[in-house]
Amino acid sequence: MYEDFAERLAGVMWPDFDRTPARSGDRPAITGLSTLVIDGNFPWTIVTVETDAGVTGIGECYPSPGVHEIITDYFGPVLEGENPLDVERLYNLMRASFSGRGSQAGVATIAISGIELALWDVAGKLTDQPVYQLLGGKTREEVPIYADCHAGEGMVEAALGDQPAEAYEADAYARAARAAVDEGFDIVKFDLDVPSGREIDTLSRHLDGPEIEHKRGLVEAVTDEVGDDAEVAVDLHWNFGVEAAEKLCRALEPYDLAWIEDPLPPENVDALATLNRAVSQPILTGENRYGRHGFRELLEAEAVEFVAPDIPKTGGIAETKKIAEMAEVYYVTLAPHNVGSPVATMAGVHVGATVPNFLALEYHARDVPWWDDLVDGEPLIEDGRIAVPDRPGLGIELDWDVVEAHRVD
Repeated sequence: MYEDFAERLAGVMWPDFDRTPARSGDRPAITGLSTLVIDGNFPWTIVTVETDAGVTGIGECYPSPGVHEIITDYFGPVLEGENPLDVERLYNLMRASFSGRGSQAGVATIAISGIELALWDVAGKLTDQPVYQLLGGKTREEVPIYADCHAGEGMVEAALGDQPAEAYEADAYARAARAAVDEGFDIVKFDLDVPSGREIDTLSRHLDGPEIEHKRGLVEAVTDEVGDDAEVAVDLHWNFGVEAAEKLCRALEPYDLAWIEDPLPPENVDALATLNRAVSQPILTGENRYGRHGFRELLEAEAVEFVAPDIPKTGGIAETKKIAEMAEVYYVTLAPHNVGSPVATMAGVHVGATVPNFLALEYHARDVPWWDDLVDGEPLIEDGRIAVPDRPGLGIELDWDVVEAHRVD
């Protein structure tokens, strides 16, 4: 049913995005889409685009229920027979064919993003060019990576409440920071919306004095430990109101933080702009925004100093580059959010290679010992940086034996 519906929408209701004309002798064509999930510290959703030219592209979606059905059952028929080199046209074709069903934001955009990454990988392999070259060339030889750190076992355990209370003590934060800095990372980030050992009403979005003191103490411990060896950022995960966030920011002023991430819920740009005018620390947000249109109001209101789109979520590689170009008009810096496997990470590397106003790409898998094993070859991250690859496409190939070892239904 969905296959027929998709073809009617793609070929009839949106004639501006007609399917590829009859193939000439050497025109490549998409033959199929598929997905799989790797059980990392997040469910890493890998997308493959197969072609009749013997080239397969790999991409990745932000973890989300429903992306598998949308990709295989819906976009598979839409893209079958299309020229994979027409990445921009196919991106718009997918958005148009899913119009009214979430192609402006949400799970459909996440699905489109994963396919778009794989299309760039195909295009690079077919033309024997790295993706950054197809985007206009590189501005740097290495892309800085910043470490998202946890004092306990990891973010998943924290979210489930499985961390021991000691994981949220200042000494534990300091030790975790030192370990990341010793690995070569120049920026480390910690969550501050963590338990303090007191019972509080989190729904109120309010912080009393002891709560602010607990969070100030964590920051003090980390910054004292790393000194000038690295910058320190903190993440609040949209948990507070303007009043609480402003008081917390003022308490953290002495520590010269790199940024304060997501202090307020993402829906109200005016509130974020109010906070930004009231405090001196830089503010970063963006992982819950989709495409250029999702960042326009944020930039026009001058609500942030850093934008953090999630590449396999916000629309893909080209869309993130366009977000960066729009941000540059406002002298705002790009620091993409990333909780993905090496596939999503390398997509971020190609964006970071081409974007002048790029600071660093997030790395969220220090607690996954086999992260590098997913890729054939040497470890990707060295001294907190990834060298921009000259190999075609995204520049990596998955080790499918390792993928299978960690694959889940």
